[in-house]
Amino acid sequence: MKAYYNSFVSNRRLARVTWGELPRSAIRTLRALTEEHGLLVSTGDLQLLDGRWYVTHAGLLRIARSKNCSGIKSTLVTRLCDPSANRWIFRATVYKSLRSRGFVGYGDADPSNTSPLVRGAEMRVAETRAVNRALRKAYGVGLCSVEELGSFSAPQEPFAAAPPSNGHRGSNGSSNGQPRLRDKLCLLIRKYDLDPNLVKRYAADFCGTQELRDAGRDLVEAFVSTVAAEAAKDRAALICKLNSYGQPEEVRS
Repeated sequence: MKAYYNSFVSNRRLARVTWGELPRSAIRTLRALTEEHGLLVSTGDLQLLDGRWYVTHAGLLRIARSKNCSGIKSTLVTRLCDPSANRWIFRATVYKSLRSRGFVGYGDADPSNTSPLVRGAEMRVAETRAVNRALRKAYGVGLCSVEELGSFSAPQEPFAAAPPSNGHRGSNGSSNGQPRLRDKLCLLIRKYDLDPNLVKRYAADFCGTQELRDAGRDLVEAFVSTVAAEAAKDRAALICKLNSYGQPEEVRS
C-alpha cells in the first residue's frame, strides 16, 4: 500500500505541474487509477482533457504487461471495410491467460472520425482502437482511451509547446509538452470540427509569430479565448476566416 501511495503522490504532483490545480473529483479518480491499475502520469499512461481522465495506449499496454497478458490478436474485418473511402474496421482479442477464451473489442476509423494529421493512416488507427477496447474490457478499465477520440488519434499534436527552460513550464503552461492551453484548443477544434492546420496559421498570425510555440502564454491564452468566442457566436464566420488562411498571401491581403 505504501508503494501505491507514493505513486499516487508522485502522480498528483506531476499532474498539477502539467495541468494546473486539479478539482477534487479528478484527484479522487487519479488515486483510484493509481491504486487499481498502477497507471503513471510520468510515463504518459494518462491524459487529462477538459477535466476528464483518459487512458492511453501505452497505459493499457502497461496494465497488460503487469498482469502477464498471454497475447493480443487483431484481425481486419474485410467485409465491413471500404478501402476506397479509407474506412477500416478491426477485431482485436486479448487473452489474459493461455486458457482464456479472450476479450473482444472492435475499432473503426475513417476520415470522418480521425484527425487530419493521420490522413492515410486510418488502418493503423482502427487497429489501435480495437486493441484498446479489448484491453479495457479484459482488465476492467472504465476510462475511454485517448486514441479513440477523433482529434487525438494522431502521432503528433499540431500545437506543440515550447521546450521548458531550467525546469520551468513552457510558454503554454507545461513542463513536458502537454499544456492545458493546447488541450483546450484541440478540444475546440474537435467540438466545432475545425481544420487544425488553418487554426495553426490563424494562431501564428494572431500572436504575430512564425510558430505558435514562439508565442507567450498570455497571447496563446487570448487566442484560445478568441477562437472559443468566435466559434460559439458564429461558426460559419469563423470557418470563412480560417479558409482565408488556406489562400495565397496576396489573396488574403
